[in-house]
Amino acid sequence: MPAPMISRIRSNLALLNYELRRLYFVHFWKMDIKKGTRISLSAKLDKTHPSGVHIGKNTAVAFGSAILAHDFINGKYKDVFIGENCLIGAGSVIMPGVQIGNNCIVSPNSVVFQNVPAGSIVMGNPAKIVQWNVITGPWGTRGSTQESSRERSAAVQA
Repeated sequence: MPAPMISRIRSNLALLNYELRRLYFVHFWKMDIKKGTRISLSAKLDKTHPSGVHIGKNTAVAFGSAILAHDFINGKYKDVFIGENCLIGAGSVIMPGVQIGNNCIVSPNSVVFQNVPAGSIVMGNPAKIVQWNVITGPWGTRGSTQESSRERSAAVQA
């Protein structure tokens, strides 16, 4: 059964909202945020050092999250890098100078002080790696291993 028209309109408006928010951060604050990124309206991105925020394509930043690129107490400004196809869970805090690799998931309410290698799931305060070699799709969604291996083989053949 096809989705009702109001549902399709709402979905299209939500996608438009994500893109307009991304463009706002990119053009007015000079942040490096790639296409396809979804940033919640209640997520906080550092506006004290906005050029220090770098987010890869197809990454989701959930509600209540904070991405910091400055340390007010020590007067330091350090860039934060978040890779592609990542999920930053609700209420998480990414501290200045942290690099999060591609295909990572930061569990809700985690505080990330250290770099996170690609394909990892971290959780806790301070965030610790709980799973390695994770394959994620857009916005940190986890697909089956068969689908991911098919996608990789198709990409290699192309």
